Amino acid sequence: MTSSDRRQQYERDGFLVLEEFVSVSACRTLMERAGELVEAFEPSSVRSIFTTKEQERASDEYFLGSGDKVRFFFEEEAFDADGDLRQDKHESINKIGHAMHDLDPVFDAFSRNPDVADLAHDLGLDDLLLLQSMYIFKNPRIGGEVGCHQDATFLYTDPITVTGFWFALEDATLENGCLWAEPGGHKRGLRQVFKRRGDDAAGTYFDTLDERPLPDPHGRPVWSRSKCPPARWSC
Repeated sequence: MTSSDRRQQYERDGFLVLEEFVSVSACRTLMERAGELVEAFEPSSVRSIFTTKEQERASDEYFLGSGDKVRFFFEEEAFDADGDLRQDKHESINKIGHAMHDLDPVFDAFSRNPDVADLAHDLGLDDLLLLQSMYIFKNPRIGGEVGCHQDATFLYTDPITVTGFWFALEDATLENGCLWAEPGGHKRGLRQVFKRRGDDAAGTYFDTLDERPLPDPHGRPVWSRSKCPPARWSC
C-alpha cells in the first residue's frame, strides 16, 4: 500500500491493518522481555485485578496510579478463596502497564522506532505524544471478556485525538482471541467518558454522553481477521 492508500483506508474505516509491519524477531524480543518482567514480579506484593466488568467498583488506586509506572494486573478469578493463585503467575497476568514506553529500555526502543513515527505521520497524526502503553496477555483457560468499547472513553481529549497502535506478537484465530473493530465506528460519536470522582470521593464513574449501544460482535461480526493477537503490545 502507498502512503496515500494507507491514509485513505484509515480515514474511511478508522483502523488500518498492516501485515508483517514488525519483524518476528522484534515480536520475540518483546515477548521475552515481558516474561522477564513477570518473573521478577512478586505476586504477594499486590493483587490488583483488571476487569472490564463493574469498573466503577473494581478500579483501585494501584490501577489508577499506574500512568507513570510499570505495574501488573491479574486476570479475573486468578486467585482462589484463600487468596492463592490458581495457576502459575505467568499464566495469571492480564496485562502490564502503563508507562513501559518510558521506563523499560526494551519497550522504549520499540515504541520510538522511526518506522512507527513515519507511519503516524503518513496517517496525518502530527504533534505526537506517547501517553500510555501496555502488554496484554491472552493466557489459556483464564480471563474475562473484553467487551466492545471506545479507547477515547478512557483516554479522553477535546478534541478527540487518541489513536491506538496494536502489534500482534503471535498469530491467532477467531477461536483464541481476536481483536475486533467496527468500520466507520470512529465517526459515530463517543458514548461515555471514564472519570475519577472529586478529591472528597473515592472511586470512578462513567459519564454517559450518548445512550446508543455499541455494536455486539456476537450478534453480527463487524470485522475479523484470521491472524489477530493473542498477545499484544499496545502503544
